Amino acid sequence: MASAGIGDSLEGFHAVRAALDAGRVTTIRVENSRVRRKDYAQLVHDAITAGVPVRQVDDVRDAAVTAAPQGILARARPIAVVPIEKAVRATKPPAVLVLDHLEDPRNIGAIARTMVAAGWKTLVLPERRSAPLGPTAFKAAVGAFEHLVISEVKSTADALRRLRKMGIWLVGLDGEGEQSLFRLDLLKEPVALVVGAEGKGMTHLAKDLVDLTVHIPIHPDIESLNASVAASLALYEVSRMRGTKLGGPLA
Repeated sequence: MASAGIGDSLEGFHAVRAALDAGRVTTIRVENSRVRRKDYAQLVHDAITAGVPVRQVDDVRDAAVTAAPQGILARARPIAVVPIEKAVRATKPPAVLVLDHLEDPRNIGAIARTMVAAGWKTLVLPERRSAPLGPTAFKAAVGAFEHLVISEVKSTADALRRLRKMGIWLVGLDGEGEQSLFRLDLLKEPVALVVGAEGKGMTHLAKDLVDLTVHIPIHPDIESLNASVAASLALYEVSRMRGTKLGGPLA
């Protein structure tokens, strides 16, 4: 059964700020010393104005999940996950990122941040064998999850089969991929990028299901790229190939 939503527990200033702006936050716990700072003071003021209870304490670390919660924790109404068919419609032509069993929530958070920066909307995650989208991922994303449409599916294989039925090309990132990622015309079409786990890459089943595997050319002195770095390059290349308008020229 898919989860009802994500992001009900938050840590870190930017994660809490973004959720508060989205109207999701229900309670805040913040350290007294932090409220002396202008940005924290403004956050507390905005929360109280919105009717959100704020509790000031000496230290929040005893209740934190992350090692550095930045002096603030929050509880929030979760972000609802949606069926994959609805998530796909967030971008025209569809551009979907499928994460195949990534295990480090910090990488998932970093990827979410890059997705928003590169103009992407749709993220698909398998329910099983994937890092949970909890406080660590939300802290690393610095508010990006508030701007994404997220779908959780039973498995990567299930996601890929359903995406293919919707007429979406399936492109997997793989160090031994058949073609280079760069200047690939297929990226202009309805496409789903599949990024595999840290160190392991895509699962064998995912490799069998994609239409094409692509590689990122790298210098021979380097064996491979971090999953979030590889995903970032791919996200921006799709945006570049499509001429996506961002904050500046994407040439």
